[in-house]
Amino acid sequence: MSTWNDRVTMRVRTGGSGTPLVYLHPAGGLAWDPFLDRLAEHHTIYAPEFPGTTPGDPYAIHQIDDLWDAVLIYEQTLRELGLSGVPVIGQSFGGMLTAELAAAYPSLFSRVVLLDPIGLWRDDAPVANWIAAPPEQLPALLFADPTSDVAQAALALPEDPDARASAQASLVWNFGATGKMCWPIPDRGLHKRLHRITADTLIVWGEQDALISSVYAEDFRARIANSRTEIIPKSGHIPQVEQTEATYAAVSAFLH
Repeated sequence: MSTWNDRVTMRVRTGGSGTPLVYLHPAGGLAWDPFLDRLAEHHTIYAPEFPGTTPGDPYAIHQIDDLWDAVLIYEQTLRELGLSGVPVIGQSFGGMLTAELAAAYPSLFSRVVLLDPIGLWRDDAPVANWIAAPPEQLPALLFADPTSDVAQAALALPEDPDARASAQASLVWNFGATGKMCWPIPDRGLHKRLHRITADTLIVWGEQDALISSVYAEDFRARIANSRTEIIPKSGHIPQVEQTEATYAAVSAFLH
């Protein structure tokens, strides 16, 4: 759909059946994983792709100058889709964007789920710079056990050399497009706005998250009035992939 005065085309992937649910993806782009498949058994999922991460439309990011532009574009997109007063799930970068939307528009979402969201900073627990990290370091930043079958499947690249190179280039580009909105993290000011979130909020964190420590779960909880935390054992930055069933159980119970 066309938005932002017809300067940006937003692609919104949908799937499932049931009550509507918004999903905002992490920095690397949208991947439809088994966690979303489980949610799609009871919900119609609407998953917008952040401008610049949509295959074939990388330069859409040049129409967005800053984080506030992104917040306005997402609010306009969701409003035009009739998605107001519905639950939302945001993971990592998508968690930060979810929190910004819920703070700017407190009535936009009925319930909020934040999965290992970025957006805050502590000098005693600095957030890893995933944008500058060498590719060989990313698995350990994302997974508690990067050698596990689920981690290897999530990190797998195409065997065809050309397709592999394209996938790697797309990931780097997506990190740059989303990184434009969130780095440097200490300068974005989310900590000043979280108190505006009024929707019931569940903060889910992988206990062994090496990208952004689980100590941040309490920082988010302390700033959001109607919130609680759920720490997922044996999981890193992507609990819905590494511990799908435990994460789904926590999120599903909260949504219903």
